[in-house]
Amino acid sequence: MNFSQELHELRNLLFIDIETVSCEATYEQLNAVMQKLWQRRAKRVDDKADPAELFPRSAALFPEFGKIVCIGVGYFYINEQDELGFRVKSFSGADEQQLLENFKSLLENKFNRKTRLVAHNGKEFDYPYLCRRMLINRVRLPEVLQLAGAKPWEVRHLDTMEMWRFGDRRNLTSLKLLASVFGIETTKDTIDGSMVNDVYYNDHDLDRIAAYCRNDVIVTAQIYLAMKTLPGLKSENIFEV
Repeated sequence: MNFSQELHELRNLLFIDIETVSCEATYEQLNAVMQKLWQRRAKRVDDKADPAELFPRSAALFPEFGKIVCIGVGYFYINEQDELGFRVKSFSGADEQQLLENFKSLLENKFNRKTRLVAHNGKEFDYPYLCRRMLINRVRLPEVLQLAGAKPWEVRHLDTMEMWRFGDRRNLTSLKLLASVFGIETTKDTIDGSMVNDVYYNDHDLDRIAAYCRNDVIVTAQIYLAMKTLPGLKSENIFEV
């Protein structure tokens, strides 16, 4: 594949990242049925932990007990200097249904049928989480997320963690580790995924979560370029929109 073909392929990619929190701030806020169901789930996560204490730490990992508070998206383009640029934005808010509707509208109105989604660990987390939360919120799945009956080669989902595995199913390399080994700069903020729940419910700082989410989208795009042995993005060619 020559460079012009590679650029064409890059422009068909949409990089995404989601940030999730527990569906309620505390276990006590769940109704009685959900409390019992969480107790069962908690035993599978850590059978020695108190389910109530485990809830704010782990519920965000499960779409039945969590919710999405931010979706970051980014895409490549060619700027006026014929250099590769990257635009990134985020959808965030307490109204999850509206958040998902906005994301769906972007997919359907701004991107075509050739668009492929890219996320780190997306096949095991971001993509199924998005699908399940959309259905829970009665949001019809956009075409790119409709997987029922699709053949493997028809699924337009890429996963940088899977790309890095090279068939090694034991490999669970974090985005931060890959960024480090490739020498890719990450955010100077001290927040990480384990802190999102606390930042959302205790600090009420959704802007900080959104900034962290956008940075992960940028890092994922840089890692994708590195794994394709293509030059990385220049910082001056990365724009928030």
